[in-house]
Amino acid sequence: MDDIARFHRILADTSRLRILWLLFNQAELCVCDITAALGMTQSKASRHLAVLRGAGLVTDRRAGAWAYYSLEPAVGTWKRAQLEQLRSALAADPMGPAGRGACLECRACGPNNEPTGNQAGSTR
Repeated sequence: MDDIARFHRILADTSRLRILWLLFNQAELCVCDITAALGMTQSKASRHLAVLRGAGLVTDRRAGAWAYYSLEPAVGTWKRAQLEQLRSALAADPMGPAGRGACLECRACGPNNEPTGNQAGSTR
Protein backbone atom coordinates (compact mmCIF):
# COMPACT_ATOMS: atom_id res chain seq x y z
CA MET A 1 0.00 0.00 0.00
CA ASP A 2 2.81 2.43 0.88
CA ASP A 3 4.50 1.81 -2.48
CA ILE A 4 1.31 2.78 -4.34
CA ALA A 5 0.87 5.95 -2.27
CA ARG A 6 4.53 6.92 -2.81
CA PHE A 7 4.22 6.31 -6.56
CA HIS A 8 1.22 8.64 -6.82
CA ARG A 9 2.85 11.31 -4.64
CA ILE A 10 5.80 11.30 -7.04
CA LEU A 11 3.47 11.73 -10.01
CA ALA A 12 1.57 14.55 -8.29
CA ASP A 13 4.32 17.04 -9.20
CA THR A 14 3.83 18.97 -12.46
CA SER A 15 7.56 19.22 -13.16
CA ARG A 16 8.00 15.47 -12.85
CA LEU A 17 5.00 14.90 -15.14
CA ARG A 18 6.55 17.22 -17.72
CA ILE A 19 9.87 15.35 -17.52
CA LEU A 20 8.09 12.02 -17.94
CA TRP A 21 6.21 13.43 -20.93
CA LEU A 22 9.52 14.29 -22.61
CA LEU A 23 10.93 10.86 -21.86
CA PHE A 24 7.79 9.19 -23.24
CA ASN A 25 8.52 10.95 -26.54
CA GLN A 26 12.32 10.77 -26.74
CA ALA A 27 14.61 7.78 -26.60
CA GLU A 28 17.03 9.45 -24.21
CA LEU A 29 17.72 12.97 -22.94
CA CYS A 30 20.45 14.71 -21.00
CA VAL A 31 19.63 17.25 -18.28
CA CYS A 32 20.38 20.17 -20.61
CA ASP A 33 17.83 18.83 -23.12
CA ILE A 34 15.22 18.76 -20.37
CA THR A 35 16.07 22.23 -19.05
CA ALA A 36 15.93 23.73 -22.54
CA ALA A 37 12.63 22.06 -23.40
CA LEU A 38 10.88 22.85 -20.13
CA GLY A 39 12.48 26.15 -19.18
CA MET A 40 13.63 24.96 -15.77
CA THR A 41 16.99 25.27 -14.06
CA GLN A 42 19.55 22.50 -14.14
CA SER A 43 19.33 22.04 -10.38
CA LYS A 44 15.53 21.72 -10.48
CA ALA A 45 15.64 19.20 -13.33
CA SER A 46 18.37 17.19 -11.60
CA ARG A 47 16.43 17.15 -8.34
CA HIS A 48 13.28 15.86 -10.05
CA LEU A 49 15.24 13.30 -12.08
CA ALA A 50 16.78 12.01 -8.84
CA VAL A 51 13.28 11.50 -7.39
CA LEU A 52 12.12 9.70 -10.55
CA ARG A 53 15.27 7.57 -10.58
CA GLY A 54 14.84 6.74 -6.89
CA ALA A 55 11.29 5.58 -7.62
CA GLY A 56 12.57 3.29 -10.38
CA LEU A 57 10.78 5.20 -13.14
CA VAL A 58 13.84 6.47 -15.01
CA THR A 59 17.36 5.21 -15.46
CA ASP A 60 20.55 6.98 -16.40
CA ARG A 61 23.75 6.14 -18.22
CA ARG A 62 27.00 8.06 -18.09
CA ALA A 63 29.05 9.07 -21.10
CA GLY A 64 32.02 11.08 -19.91
CA ALA A 65 30.71 14.14 -18.09
CA TRP A 66 27.21 13.65 -19.48
CA ALA A 67 24.31 11.79 -17.89
CA TYR A 68 21.55 10.60 -20.21
CA TYR A 69 18.10 9.70 -18.87
CA SER A 70 15.44 7.38 -20.24
CA LEU A 71 12.40 5.54 -18.96
CA GLU A 72 13.27 2.48 -16.88
CA PRO A 73 12.52 -0.53 -19.12
CA ALA A 74 12.27 -2.94 -16.17
CA VAL A 75 9.55 -1.05 -14.29
CA GLY A 76 7.06 -3.32 -12.51
CA THR A 77 3.81 -4.45 -14.13
CA TRP A 78 1.39 -2.26 -12.16
CA LYS A 79 3.67 0.78 -12.54
CA ARG A 80 3.93 0.14 -16.29
CA ALA A 81 0.11 0.06 -16.55
CA GLN A 82 -0.14 3.32 -14.60
CA LEU A 83 2.54 4.95 -16.77
CA GLU A 84 0.73 3.90 -19.95
CA GLN A 85 -2.47 5.51 -18.65
CA LEU A 86 -0.47 8.60 -17.73
CA ARG A 87 1.06 8.70 -21.21
CA SER A 88 -2.40 8.61 -22.80
CA ALA A 89 -3.73 11.29 -20.46
CA LEU A 90 -0.77 13.61 -21.12
CA ALA A 91 -1.09 13.13 -24.88
CA ALA A 92 -4.74 14.20 -24.68
CA ASP A 93 -3.96 17.31 -22.58
CA PRO A 94 -3.75 20.30 -24.94
CA MET A 95 -1.95 22.30 -22.24
CA GLY A 96 0.61 19.54 -21.64
CA PRO A 97 4.30 20.15 -22.31
CA ALA A 98 3.93 19.88 -26.08
CA GLY A 99 1.08 22.39 -26.00
CA ARG A 100 3.24 24.85 -24.11
CA GLY A 101 5.86 24.76 -26.83
CA ALA A 102 8.38 22.36 -25.33
CA CYS A 103 10.82 22.13 -28.20
CA LEU A 104 13.89 19.97 -28.54
CA GLU A 105 14.98 21.19 -31.96
CA CYS A 106 17.71 23.49 -30.63
CA ARG A 107 19.34 20.92 -28.34
CA ALA A 108 23.03 21.81 -28.50
CA CYS A 109 24.38 20.46 -25.27
CA GLY A 110 26.61 17.59 -26.27
CA PRO A 111 30.39 17.78 -26.20
CA ASN A 112 31.63 20.96 -27.92
CA ASN A 113 28.01 22.18 -28.02
CA GLU A 114 27.15 19.65 -30.73
CA PRO A 115 23.52 18.46 -30.91
CA THR A 116 23.06 15.16 -29.12
CA GLY A 117 21.16 13.64 -32.05
CA ASN A 118 18.42 12.19 -29.85
CA GLN A 119 15.55 13.26 -32.08
CA ALA A 120 12.14 11.67 -31.68
CA GLY A 121 12.29 8.08 -32.77
CA SER A 122 16.07 7.94 -32.54
CA THR A 123 17.55 4.66 -31.42
CA ARG A 124 20.72 6.23 -30.04
